[in-house]
Amino acid sequence: MLKLRPYQQAAITAIYGYFEKRKGNPLVVIPTAGGKSLVMAAFIKGVLEAWPDQRILVITHVRELIAQNHAEMLGIWPEAPTGIYSAGLGRREARARILFAGIQSVHAKARAIGHTDLVLIDEAHLIPNSSNTMYRRFLGDLQAINPALKVIGLTATPYRTGSGMLHEGDNALFTDIAFEVSVRDLIDQGYLCPLVSRQPETRLDVSGVGTRGGEFIARDLERAVDHDSITRAAVAEIIAQGAARKSWLAFCAGVDHATHVAEEFRRRGITCETIFGNTPKVERDRIIAAFKRGEIRALASMGVLTTGFNAPAVDLIAMLRPTKSPGLYVQMAGRGTRLSPGKENCLVLDFAGNVQRHGPIDLVRPKRPGGSGNGAPPTRVCPECRAILPAALRECPDCGHVFPGPKVQLAPKPSTLDVLSTGRPQWCAVDEVTYQRHQKRGGRVSLKVTYRCAFSWHSEWVCFEHEGYPRRKAEQWWQARAPGTPVPRTVAEALAATDKLRRPSEIAVRPAGRFTEITACRFAPCPSSTPASAPSATVNLAAGGGSTRVSRFPMRAETRAASISAVAPARTSATGGKA
Repeated sequence: MLKLRPYQQAAITAIYGYFEKRKGNPLVVIPTAGGKSLVMAAFIKGVLEAWPDQRILVITHVRELIAQNHAEMLGIWPEAPTGIYSAGLGRREARARILFAGIQSVHAKARAIGHTDLVLIDEAHLIPNSSNTMYRRFLGDLQAINPALKVIGLTATPYRTGSGMLHEGDNALFTDIAFEVSVRDLIDQGYLCPLVSRQPETRLDVSGVGTRGGEFIARDLERAVDHDSITRAAVAEIIAQGAARKSWLAFCAGVDHATHVAEEFRRRGITCETIFGNTPKVERDRIIAAFKRGEIRALASMGVLTTGFNAPAVDLIAMLRPTKSPGLYVQMAGRGTRLSPGKENCLVLDFAGNVQRHGPIDLVRPKRPGGSGNGAPPTRVCPECRAILPAALRECPDCGHVFPGPKVQLAPKPSTLDVLSTGRPQWCAVDEVTYQRHQKRGGRVSLKVTYRCAFSWHSEWVCFEHEGYPRRKAEQWWQARAPGTPVPRTVAEALAATDKLRRPSEIAVRPAGRFTEITACRFAPCPSSTPASAPSATVNLAAGGGSTRVSRFPMRAETRAASISAVAPARTSATGGKA
C-alpha cells in the first residue's frame, strides 16, 4: 500500500474544501519533487470512486510530463480507465474517461474530446496571461460544452514574470490558492533534499544586457556570457567543486553557450552531452537515460530540463544562465531537490547572481505589476567557504566564520537564524504573548499573535475568517493551544476566548526575507489541566496540514455526498511520487 504523505493528503482535502464553499479555479502549490503527479492521481481515483460518471482531463505542455502523470495514475490504480492524447507520444485516445493530453495536440479538439467535468492543468504557471491563447480558447470551448466545468491548476511556482501571482490581476485564469506547502517545509520534514549554495570566483557580467518582457534579451545575454575565458574558468570551478559529486547539471544562456560549455568539460576529461529544445526525441531519450545510469556525468542544456525532468541523483547544479524570471530560477534549483540514495544535498554554484537577484527559493514572491516591492532578501557571501547566506546571519553555519557585528549595539547580538540550505530554525524562550485584531487595507481580518522573546518580538497571523487552507491552518493552531474547545469562526470570538489558550514555552523562528517566520512551538505542561509529570509537546506550524478528509466533491449541483478512499494499492515510493 502506498500511503500519502500528510501534505499530499492535505492538498486533496483542500481541493474538496474549496469547492464545498466557493466557485472558481483554485491553485495547488507543491514544490518540484513534492509529488504533484501522485496528488493528482490519488485525487482523480477518489473522485471516480465516488462519482463514476465523471470525466477528467489532465493537461500539460510536454510529453515527458504527460507520460509521467499517466504512469503515476496507473501505478496507484492499474485498472484506471485512462487514455493519452499526444502527438509526441503517438496516441489519440480522445474518449477516455481519464485523459492525459498535451495542449498542443488538443487545443483545437474540444469537440472530439467532448463533455468534460474537471480539468487539471499541470505546470499551470506556463499559461500566458492573455485570453487569446491555446489554453484559454480550449477551456472556453470545453466550457461551452459543459458550463459547470471546473479547472484546477497545479504548480511549484504560482507566479509569472511581468504579471505577478497567477490568481491576481484582471485577466487571471485562477482565482485562489487552495493549498500551498513550501520547499523549506518539505526539506525540514525530510521529503526533499537540501540545497547548499556557493558563489564561485567566476561571475557572469550582465550589466549591459537589456530586458524585454521582464527577462534578459536572449541574444544579448548569450553574447555577454559566452566567452572562452569565462567558460574555461567556470568549468574549472565546477570540476574542482564537484570532485566528490556524481551528477552535474549546467543551465546555459544559449545553444552555442551550452555547446561550448560541453566541449570544455570534454576537453578536461568529463563526460558531457547537450540537450536543447530541438534535440530529436530518440537522441534526447538516449542521453537522459545514460545520464540517469551515471554513464554521463554532466548535461549542459538551454531552454529545457527545467520541467518534466526527473533525475534524482543530480547533486550539482551550475547556474550559468542569469535570469530575471523567479519561476525559472526556482525551477532550475528544484532539479536538485529530489532524494536519492547516498545523496546528502545538492550544491548550487551560482555563476549568474540568481540567488542575490531573487533570494532563497522558498521565499521567492515576485513584485506585483505596478508595485514597488521590497526586493530580494539581502544576502552576504562567506569569505572562507563562499557560501551565500542571508545578511542577518552573524556566523556561517557551514564553516563557522564569524562576521563582524555592528559597531554600536543597543540590544543583544542578533540570533543566528537560518534559511534554506543553511541550517534549522532557532528555538527562542517565550516570555509573553499578546493578541490583537489585524486587518490590511482591502484584506480580511486576522488575529495577530506577538511573542516576546527577551529583547526580540516575533509575530504570526492566524486567519480564522479565511477559507480553505488558511482556515485549516488556523484550526490546527487553535486545537494545539486549546484542545477540546470549539474553534472560533471569527477573530472577535478568538479574542474573547484567549484565556483558554496555552502559551508556548518556546517558538522556533527563522528568517523570511526581511522578517522572521515562526515554524513550530513547544508547550510546557499546563498546571491547571495537565499532570506535573506530563511531557512538553512540539507542534510543527509549517507541516502543510494533517490527514483529515472531506467526503464531498460537488462536481455537479445534483450530486450528493459520497465517501472517497484516500489511496489505492500501489508500489512503494521513496519520494512520494513524481513532481
